[in-house]
Amino acid sequence: QVQLVESEGGLVQYGGSLRLSCAASGTFFSVDTMAWYRQASGKQRELVAHITTAGSTNYADSVKGRFSISRDNAKNTVYLQMNSLKPEDTAVYYCNADVRDSHYRVGINYWGKGTLVTVSS
Repeated sequence: QVQLVESEGGLVQYGGSLRLSCAASGTFFSVDTMAWYRQASGKQRELVAHITTAGSTNYADSVKGRFSISRDNAKNTVYLQMNSLKPEDTAVYYCNADVRDSHYRVGINYWGKGTLVTVSS
């Protein structure tokens, strides 16, 4: 029904920047809240940032001032701009979104398959 397709991550040097994108495709009424999670090797998945349709945002303390989440509602796409990257940012990053069903218009949660971001030291 609905797919969340993330852009490719990659290898970034310490202090570098990378922009991730995630686009929702398929059949749906609308995309509500969108978020980015990440999971480092051997650690639990954590919320990095989320953004509402109105543009309200929240960030994990570890990324405040360095990461910025934004969205393009017309394209059903969310972005994560990552600056001043550190080795501890190395993780698989997952897109997440609440998508409103086209028929019942209830919110259904979806996950992207994840993309690996590696920051060298």
